[in-house]
Amino acid sequence: MPVKRLISEPDGVYFITITCHQWRPLIQITKSYDAVYSWFDHLKGKGHFITGYVIMPNHIHALIAFRNTGQAINTIIGNGKRFIAYEIVKRLKEQQEDKLLHQLHLSVEAKDKERNKRHEIWEDSFDWKECRTNAYMLQKLNYMHDNPCKGKWNLAAAPLDYEHSSARFYIVGAHASYRVLNYCELADIDLTKPIEKDAESATHKAGQ
Repeated sequence: MPVKRLISEPDGVYFITITCHQWRPLIQITKSYDAVYSWFDHLKGKGHFITGYVIMPNHIHALIAFRNTGQAINTIIGNGKRFIAYEIVKRLKEQQEDKLLHQLHLSVEAKDKERNKRHEIWEDSFDWKECRTNAYMLQKLNYMHDNPCKGKWNLAAAPLDYEHSSARFYIVGAHASYRVLNYCELADIDLTKPIEKDAESATHKAGQ
């Protein structure tokens, strides 16, 4: 269960886990993998780096290097959750998942309803771990890449076979559904400095 903790640092590399409400497979039901990739694109455009990920039916693991943009990392992730949630709700409506939408509506707490929140798509908080060494980053990458092949999932016979994961890149050097930056390259990047405006487009394209 994610614990609500604030990330106090303005930059750094973090292993992030975002989980659907009550572990419902909302990403799978709505095929919202592309919405996650769109959020990744947005992060790249702001100068952040996606260095690893796996998108599961009901949760997301990502290794993200956050640049100091003057915006709190918790806010950045919170905005991403809202963006993806909006797309999930939109698709549930298009698929006429009325019963599920009603259940998600009933899960919204009173204080959130006052803020006009209508559906509970995610667990309130997200889990995070700061990654200060390459060894720890590699540990987290291996953990997330093994996820589709473990336990009840059996989504792929081997990590590199799962489409919505960066495993293929790290195992054979070929990107799957989304292009990432090798975590070893972060050593040459100063995350404490905001991205230069004239370099923003180049950085975004480099991560494509």
